[in-house]
Order: sequence, then C-alpha cells, then structure tokens
Amino acid sequence: MPTSPFPKQLDYQSIKAEYDNSEMSAPPANISSNDLDQSEDPSVVQSDQTTPKTTGLTGTRLRSYAFAVLTRREYSKKELIEKLSTYAQSYDEVLALVDEFAAANYQSDERVAEMTVRSQMQRGKGPQRIKQVLKSKALDQAHVKEQLKEIDWFAQAYQLKIRKYGTEVATDPKLKAKQARFLLYRGFQMDVVMKAISRKEYEED
Repeated sequence: MPTSPFPKQLDYQSIKAEYDNSEMSAPPANISSNDLDQSEDPSVVQSDQTTPKTTGLTGTRLRSYAFAVLTRREYSKKELIEKLSTYAQSYDEVLALVDEFAAANYQSDERVAEMTVRSQMQRGKGPQRIKQVLKSKALDQAHVKEQLKEIDWFAQAYQLKIRKYGTEVATDPKLKAKQARFLLYRGFQMDVVMKAISRKEYEED
C-alpha cells in the first residue's frame, strides 16, 4: 500500500497552548470525564443526542470543551457537531466552531477516513463493510476512494480465510458455503470470496 497522502494526526496538546490552559485542563463544569469519549477506536460511531443537556456552553468554554474532546480521538464533522451540541447553548455556534476547526485542520474528515479504513482492515473487514462505516460517519468516500482501489482485497480475504479455516481447500459443499458466508459477512465481494476459498496454498496470485 503506498504512502498515505493524508496528513498525520495532529498534536492537539500543543495547539491547546494557544488558549487558556486552565480551561483546557479539564472538561467544562458539570461535565464528567465519562462524558468524554474514551474509545481509542476511530471506527466506532457514538451519538450523545440522548444525553440530557446539563449546561449551555458558549464562547471560550465551548472551544475548550471541543479541544478536550479532540485530544481523546479524531471525530468526523458529524460526530463532533453531535458531541458539542449536547452541551452547547447555540447550535449555530457549534456549526461555526466546527467549520473553523476544520479550516484550521484541527478537525479533518480525511484523517478520520484514513484511520477508519486502517482500523477496519486490522479487524478483518472488507471494502463493503468499510464503506458502511464511512457512510455512518457521514464521511466523503472520495477521501479514500483511490486507497480502497489500491488495496489487494483478495490477499486480505485469503489471509482471513486461512486464519479461520487453514490452508486446505475445502471440497465439502457445506464447508465451502460456510467459508463463503464468513467472508461475505466480513464485507468482501463474491468474486474475491470464491477465489480466496479456492486458492491452494502454493498457488500464485
């Protein structure tokens, strides 16, 4: 896979030094540490829309909370808007702030998309499942369209197959169907699946 064209993850801790350190050091009042997403997995989509508002943040305090959120993981625009709206006083202010952060590259859908693809591949997911996750985050799939095309999905599917079922090529129709269903569920396309479950151990691509 070629060198990624996307920028590396930002060091938000150094960026935060531009603002009031006393406000950056902790979430805004009435927001517990549990309200800040602790997940290290960027592919997980979590919505805080059901969380009741406990305060109406605005101005510097809203900005501080936004930075605190972004220090924990990358958020897509959609996710960040939902997160901030839970505690913000003004939805319009949230939209303006997120646009500002995106323009300054503090928030980047491209970084989120790249990290999502990498994370999902590590979990053995194929292109169809990855596209679903990108869509759920309201990410433009064009950000990683070329990268998805350049990935050897047959190799990915075959490695997943041998980890699960070994290198032996199944001859029993039921076992072959079971292997095919496994790879299809993981998000690989039918032609790739059939090729992967039929490949012999020392057969060249």
